[in-house]
Amino acid sequence: MLDLQAFFDNCNPSRTLVFDNLLDRRYYIDFAQVRGAKVIDQLQRTITKLSPHKPTCQLFSGHIGCGKSTELRRLEALLKQQGFHVVYFESTQDLDTADMGVTDVMLAITRQVSENLENFGIKLKPGYLGKLLNEIIEFLQTPIEVKAEAEISLPLKIGKITAKTRDSPNLRSKLRQYLEPQTNNILQLINEEVIERGNQELAKRGNKGLVVIVDNLDRVDPRIRTTERSQSEYLFVDRGEQLRRLNCHVVYTIPLVLMFSNEVQRLTNHLGGGVAPKILPMVPVRLRDGREHEEGMAQLRQMVLARAFPTVGPEERLNLIAEVFDDTATLDRLCSISGGHVRNLLGILYSCLQAQDPPISRECLEDAIRSSREILVTAITDDEWELLREFTQRQRVAGEDGYQTLLHSLFMFEYQDKEGRWFGINPLLAEAPEFQRCTMEG
Repeated sequence: MLDLQAFFDNCNPSRTLVFDNLLDRRYYIDFAQVRGAKVIDQLQRTITKLSPHKPTCQLFSGHIGCGKSTELRRLEALLKQQGFHVVYFESTQDLDTADMGVTDVMLAITRQVSENLENFGIKLKPGYLGKLLNEIIEFLQTPIEVKAEAEISLPLKIGKITAKTRDSPNLRSKLRQYLEPQTNNILQLINEEVIERGNQELAKRGNKGLVVIVDNLDRVDPRIRTTERSQSEYLFVDRGEQLRRLNCHVVYTIPLVLMFSNEVQRLTNHLGGGVAPKILPMVPVRLRDGREHEEGMAQLRQMVLARAFPTVGPEERLNLIAEVFDDTATLDRLCSISGGHVRNLLGILYSCLQAQDPPISRECLEDAIRSSREILVTAITDDEWELLREFTQRQRVAGEDGYQTLLHSLFMFEYQDKEGRWFGINPLLAEAPEFQRCTMEG
């Protein structure tokens, strides 16, 4: 029997599955086999098998909405099962994506790690780092009303500072000017007084090591920070060597645009230590030649049905399609039109549920598809339609301009198979009259 309220909640496109929640695990479908890249397995293997005792810095990227956060949550669960202590956090909780510096990132990581360790029963007693934070508080003239300043915990001090500066660009700039010349010294203090001490205490409790997963850093605003450098290039390329110097395992999400930049090799060397970022591609709904990707479609059907019937096995779910859709073809239409973009699929399904109770009719689905398409189409110029036609024929996208125009806007999607990376048009746009007209004229 379908629980409509639970199904509606589970289809919320903004929701990330948390693997520590046993119920959430039942909604998860492993797309690694059909995506053509077992990215999470590679990240895990690097930490647990290849370099368990030596810090690693790994980079992870992909389209926003393709499922990165869910996969990172799975990585978190896998690492915990292997005996590692994992600190996962969404950087957008602490950082302003429109204005971010390397010391901002360092303070955010320090706050999250120290707070997590305290919750785990490990209370750090920083020396020089605590004094430095007191100096910052005094420098910013940020009042903290407590009886004994020395008794304030490390995460509370940093939290007070970041909360104050996040709401004030002027204060943030002032703090950055104060801290930037001391970046290397700050890194040393963070390593010695937080990470290394934390690792020592974790080892006493039988943990194999500390892993920090920094999610949502890929949402850094791509605007130009200076006359020559974008914020992404400044943070991940120019300051990449400092970001990778934390003395623990770190996984950073990075903006996909950097993979199409002339700086990709410097990024790989400075932040990745010579190892290229891992990219999470879309779930394929079609092959390069346009034929249906049977395995990809089957997995997407299971993803939808698992949200409706989490306690039922995969084969049994297929017998319950009629409770959710008026016809199997309607479910297939939903999966196909999504292009394998998980958040887009859930967004269209969510719109259908807002309009009517299941079983969802084909007419209701087509209304939701048309609405989603119209939103995309209104943003596309004549020149961009021509660019779409050209790149769709080539099945490739190159350069930052191509990325910004076609991928960042979700006009085209990236896939991967045995032959490598390839790109296909968003199926929503492939059916647009403007694209079909452009194709005929071309």
